Amino acid sequence: MMPELEIVTLDEIQNEIANELGVMLYFSGIHCNVCHALRPKVQALFAEKFPGIKQRYIDAENSPEVAAYYNVFAVPTMIVFMDRREFAREGRAVSLVELESRLARPYGMMMD
Repeated sequence: MMPELEIVTLDEIQNEIANELGVMLYFSGIHCNVCHALRPKVQALFAEKFPGIKQRYIDAENSPEVAAYYNVFAVPTMIVFMDRREFAREGRAVSLVELESRLARPYGMMMD
């Protein structure tokens, strides 16, 4: 079962980014078909390959302050933070193979 889209505040997200080794923000919308098709694949990839990265599924429409702060103007948009810094950003046409490849080495170093 997939987690529901969350309505969050900017303070909540910034606190998590400051206190977690890794955070993945997945900005989505209730009426976005691409978001709904991609989301289970993203969730499976992170659960299997990057379990130490906290996953957050954010309703961009109902969390506009957070979306605007991170310059998210289209969904789906995925932003991965490692060690409090934005490491990767993907939108719309996401290659999960490329994303996995980009994250594998730094994730391995971060979690060792």
